[in-house]
Formats: sequence, C-alpha cells, structure tokens
Amino acid sequence: MTGAERREQITADIVAKTGITEAMIEHLVHGFYDKVRADAVLGPVFEARIRDWGPHLSQMCAFWSSVALMTGRYHGTPITKHLPLPVDAGHFDRWLELFEQAAREICPPEAAAHFIERAERIAASLELGIAGSQGVMLGKGERFRGGGAASA
Repeated sequence: MTGAERREQITADIVAKTGITEAMIEHLVHGFYDKVRADAVLGPVFEARIRDWGPHLSQMCAFWSSVALMTGRYHGTPITKHLPLPVDAGHFDRWLELFEQAAREICPPEAAAHFIERAERIAASLELGIAGSQGVMLGKGERFRGGGAASA
C-alpha cells in the first residue's frame, strides 16, 4: 500500500467512525470563528491581525481537514503564526471553550469528540511553544500566564 493509499484508508476510517465531512468542517470553522469574532477576549486578538477573513477561513478549513481527516490539505506552520501573539493560558482556555461549544452545536457527538480531542492537543502544544519562546519551561500541569510566568 502506498502512502497516498494509506492516507485515503485512514481518512475513510475516520469518516466511517465519526461522520465528519469537508462540509461539516467548513460549517464548524465558520461557526467557531463567528463566536471568536464576537468574543470579548479573543475577538480583539484576531481583529488586530486579520483584515480579510476569507483567506483565513479557507486556510483554517484546510488545517482542520488535515487535523481531523488526515487529508494533508494544510501545509503551514501554526506555531510560527502564534508565537508573536499576546496570548496565554486564559486565551487558550477561552479558545477551547468556544471551540467545544461550536463543535457540540454543529457536529454529531462522535464528530464533536474527535474535533475537541484534537483541539485540546493543539492548544496544549501551542501554549507550550509560546511559553518556551518566551523562556518559560512549563512542567507537567503548569500553565503559561502572561508576563512570562508559569503557574500550576
């Protein structure tokens, strides 16, 4: 089996188990970012950086297709986009809260659980990377707080 065939099989298995489709991903991404843009905590962070939402939403659909369905559609480096942002554990908690709300509203339970589990891993990874870029090495159970500090 070639790599492409293996990827197709993995994607088919995920679709069969969760019911996730590209249309569902698009609906989730758009619904989630509607919440983000209206949010008092996250909205200003995004509005300060994104002028044209169309390309951003398209890129996020490709990202979530790659994350959720292993399609390989996304070819970026998320950490480099997030390193300069003024965000910490509180922002990631809010991001996860809004993402979980959107996933549960839009997706059937199996799909929502699949998306949420991956979102939790992504948030933890980005938080760890941002902390490290600011000279803070997080230990197990520690969170990154603004100002370059870690807390339990």
